[in-house]
Amino acid sequence: MQTSQKTRFYHQPDPIEPFCFTDSRFQILNNNGYPGPHHQEPSVVSSQTVNQQFFTLESSPAIEYPFTGTALSNIRSPFSPQGSAQSCLSNLQNSSPDITSGSHISSEVEQVLKEMEIELLETDVEDGSISSSFNNANKYQKMLQLGISNLDVKQTLIAIAHAMDNGAKEDADLLMESLETKVSVTGEPIQRLGAYMLEGLRARKYSSGSKIYKKLRCYEPNPKELMSYMSILYEICPYYKFAYTSANVVIKEAMQNENQVHVIDFLIAQGSQWVQLIEDLAKRPGGPPRLRVTGVDDGDSSYARDGGLHIVGQRLANVAEVNGVPFEFHAAAISGSDVEWGNLMVRPGEAIAVNFPYMLHHMPDESVSTTNHRDRLIRLVKRLTPKVVTLLEQESNTNTSSFSKRFEEALDYYTAMFESIDAKLPNNIVMARDNERRINAEANCVARDMVNIVACEDQDRVERHEPLDKWRFRLQAAGFVGQPLSYSVGIAVQDVLKDFSESYELEEKDGALVLGWKTRPMVTCSAWR
Repeated sequence: MQTSQKTRFYHQPDPIEPFCFTDSRFQILNNNGYPGPHHQEPSVVSSQTVNQQFFTLESSPAIEYPFTGTALSNIRSPFSPQGSAQSCLSNLQNSSPDITSGSHISSEVEQVLKEMEIELLETDVEDGSISSSFNNANKYQKMLQLGISNLDVKQTLIAIAHAMDNGAKEDADLLMESLETKVSVTGEPIQRLGAYMLEGLRARKYSSGSKIYKKLRCYEPNPKELMSYMSILYEICPYYKFAYTSANVVIKEAMQNENQVHVIDFLIAQGSQWVQLIEDLAKRPGGPPRLRVTGVDDGDSSYARDGGLHIVGQRLANVAEVNGVPFEFHAAAISGSDVEWGNLMVRPGEAIAVNFPYMLHHMPDESVSTTNHRDRLIRLVKRLTPKVVTLLEQESNTNTSSFSKRFEEALDYYTAMFESIDAKLPNNIVMARDNERRINAEANCVARDMVNIVACEDQDRVERHEPLDKWRFRLQAAGFVGQPLSYSVGIAVQDVLKDFSESYELEEKDGALVLGWKTRPMVTCSAWR
């Protein structure tokens, strides 16, 4: 099945990964993406000394953004006049012809840079600081050698990542400095993406103990604000709706002849997905089944709900009562990594449906822990003998690749995401590029994931996406067999996408459904048994 639909773009709001630098270390606030219970209002940090300076995104000074401050070029370390200047760029130019396709530095620009060098030298000679002036002059010469003015935002970001991978610190510093004036959280998609990626690169650079980040503060939205930001992305991006709709149709079809249905949701969040399922089950010929929902949620997500899982249970119970569906809710306030058989309260005679909504990629695998919670959880679910398992995941590969490869993959993925967000801009004032709510929505529901991918390693990196082929391998190794999605699933998703940009494409691939932005696959839905 190959169709083009109207759509925008989604990004899962639930697994946000807030980050904060404390004691010069990059820290994940919690493993499910929300600030802990001891929430504090944002504080203002003064920039009085180098030890108290902090970086942030290049942005409009009129708006207070979650990432606060600006790149402070005046506290950069001096650039050494010695050493290789072209290791990163030469590699890129040899491997990517497009990078050198821009025009050469104009003679006028070169002349201006030379004049600046001379002026700096003359001024510093008078001030008695000629050593510093030589460093400044060398910096401008090195920028010429690197060909920085020829690189666009995306190419510059890739160049920085390669420089960091190769240990070319000076090259990376120069490239980051050159990028500051090209990015903005109020700009074009690539400029907004570049602003957050640059923040992630700086976070990676200083995570090992720089005093510059010692006093960095993170803005933590209160629950009401966070829910508002999540709702913005839910409305303008179809991928959450794609997940809810496709999984619900799969589960409804699998349970059409069952009288006792037990749905186990491994990231229940607000529980919104199951409202539609309850309404659909109420219309089933012969009457609805008895429905029990187990909501797995690691407790920290209660911050976004401004309360515990009982809020979800009560909401769903009310919906079920109105629709005449016998209903029971079981709260399993526990992280997916800690789930054991006993936490799921399985009963004899129940037909079990398991839902993995954009959460398995948060489970550490064999590359992180010998316990390998990712495969352990899949095997545990297989032991439940479920009637059906629905897997919703981003179609990206950021788990075990080298840093520069992972960075390029994330850059490609989120470029498509930011472009798709802009597809809604012309007809929606809320999504204007300088709108504070949109900026906060991107920062709190998208950018934190990006920064985690770029800046963190080992157990601190919880955003570890894998493509469908790798998930297929893991599930088959546990004994699962793929179940082709029915035609009805595709029809239901098409109906959801009719209100979105035609640049979204829906495709069937090996029995799974793939939703993409233009030519880039973004998320998949697959069913297993």
